[in-house]
Amino acid sequence: MTKAEIVAKIAEKTGVEKGAAQAVVESFMDIVKDSIKADEPVYLRGFGSFIKKTRKAKKGRNIKAGKSIIIPEHSIPAFKPAKTFVGELK
Repeated sequence: MTKAEIVAKIAEKTGVEKGAAQAVVESFMDIVKDSIKADEPVYLRGFGSFIKKTRKAKKGRNIKAGKSIIIPEHSIPAFKPAKTFVGELK
């Protein structure tokens, strides 16, 4: 499902215009991004959590050069679904 399809579904279910639904979706995404950047997890009860994970430094390979490289420690955004959400999928 694309963002445009999500906007259309929200507009259909709530009866608001697509423009307003798109503004809500965009705002939600911006808030989640800003919170994760600030190292503040976003918890949505019954749905899941958006968190920031740190990956440790590790060895990797540059296939083109055929040499080993060190991939530095870095952070990535992650989503952890709630137990109730996972239970609904079974």
